Amino acid sequence: QVQLVESGGGLVQSGGPLRLSCAASERTFISYSMGWSRQAPGKGREFVAAIAWRGGSTYSGDSVQGRFTSSRDNAKNTVYLQMNSLKLEDTAVYYCASTPRRGFLVRTNYEDWGQGTQVTVSS
Repeated sequence: QVQLVESGGGLVQSGGPLRLSCAASERTFISYSMGWSRQAPGKGREFVAAIAWRGGSTYSGDSVQGRFTSSRDNAKNTVYLQMNSLKLEDTAVYYCASTPRRGFLVRTNYEDWGQGTQVTVSS
């Protein structure tokens, strides 16, 4: 089981940027694809971004397209979610997840999840 710890959440003004980090315990981190989901109060979990194990392919969901970008530093066993032009509706708890399976776009492939970090966007 991969241990994942998110950080970087907080309070940010609408339109501002924020970068989340997710540190993984797995020594073979490079072979894992990483994903990001979020859950707003009263809503279901939404899969918003992902990055393939090699880092060459990324995904951003429709609601964050052009604003959120995933990246990774395999030397640090860390994945990042850069969030720009934040909107009020981006307020949620953000979770990172890992999968050793191929198919980084498949939400159900992700097996291990972090505890989440709160992002609150204010007007």
